[in-house]
Amino acid sequence: MTQLELARKGIASPQVKHVAETEGVEIDFVLQGLVNGTIAVPANANHTNLLPCGVGKGLRTKVNANIGTSPDFCDKDIELRKLQAAIDAGSDTVMDLSTGGDISGIRRAIITSSPLPVGTVPIYQVGIEAIERHGAIVDMTVDDIFDVIEEQAQDGVDFMTVHCGVTQASVARLKNQGRKTDIVSRGGAFLTGWMLHNEGENPLYQYYDRLLDLARKYDFTLSLGDSLRPGCLADATDRAQVEELIIIGELVERAREAEVQTMVEGPGHLPLDQVATNVQLEKSLCHEAPFYVLGPLVTDIGAGYDHITGAIGGAIAAAAGADFLCYVTPTEHLSLPDAQDVKEGVIASRIAAHAGDIVKGVKGAREWDEEMSRARKALDWETQARLSLDPELSRQIHGRIPSAGATCSMCGEYCAMAIVDKYLTRPAVKH
Repeated sequence: MTQLELARKGIASPQVKHVAETEGVEIDFVLQGLVNGTIAVPANANHTNLLPCGVGKGLRTKVNANIGTSPDFCDKDIELRKLQAAIDAGSDTVMDLSTGGDISGIRRAIITSSPLPVGTVPIYQVGIEAIERHGAIVDMTVDDIFDVIEEQAQDGVDFMTVHCGVTQASVARLKNQGRKTDIVSRGGAFLTGWMLHNEGENPLYQYYDRLLDLARKYDFTLSLGDSLRPGCLADATDRAQVEELIIIGELVERAREAEVQTMVEGPGHLPLDQVATNVQLEKSLCHEAPFYVLGPLVTDIGAGYDHITGAIGGAIAAAAGADFLCYVTPTEHLSLPDAQDVKEGVIASRIAAHAGDIVKGVKGAREWDEEMSRARKALDWETQARLSLDPELSRQIHGRIPSAGATCSMCGEYCAMAIVDKYLTRPAVKH
């Protein structure tokens, strides 16, 4: 039975019990969230070394790290090092987006090595194999698509991005809209090209029931992809994007009827004043399904620093109710990330996620900050390092310039807290 089937029968699976324990919430809270569709627990039974996590309302905002090869650079060992960098930095999940080399072999190595839930975008493999087999992506067949989805499910993939909402209707909206950057989703581009070339409907939409059958069989979570997400601020929250979101909302309902878990993916590039609006739109149109956002990136000019532009948008999105942040690395728009980029992307997104959790009142979030404040007041540097998101970096920076006494080298003997503490705690002088 799927996690959703079990929850509807009131049965707490080991995965649900683990989520409840790690989140510090009641098991019934997680079960009710699964039943309502507001929480997802991506957990493929074939991922045997999985430590599951919960994504959704009332839980800690989660962070995903994308890894994977490209046609220009393929090295399985480097991808495994990136996986370890993501784990060490505190990522909650990883996605293998490989498009080069032995895609299946790399994916299996990542799943075998990853205790974190693993996601994929199966249409990537379908498109690449279609070029090898038929000569062009637009010549892929319906069976090609579903054969790869089943192969990845058998391998133990916990959640899959499936671009079901890009349809003839939403592409028509795109044509009429007149965008600056058209389609920036690679999976969305593969399927749009196929639809336009073959003058047919998106197979993932037309044969959605076939997809649901596979998702239920292997109990992987559908992450309904945003093929028409804006690739620049000028395209944000336009008719094409909203049309796709309306379709996705309908597909969420159909998945729940089939006892399949869903998440909904969202933009993308958004100006600050549209971030909360997009979260509210998704929650309304998609019936409170967990919302998984890329960034959002709040400016288009952050090249080399897009982990920062993404973290700014991510914090606002999380505070507004987004449940899952896909990290952005410094190399976004520029290059394939390395292990250091992965680390920086995860840390930036974890800062954003935690900032949102404070606003949302997630259990333990504010207490973590209060504990750090007490350590700072006490000039307890080791506790400050332990409580930080990157203890090693914290210790390294603190020790970079030695300081006399308990203070740091920024203020030294003029430390405000040390001065005030001295006089606040000194007995009053009687006159």
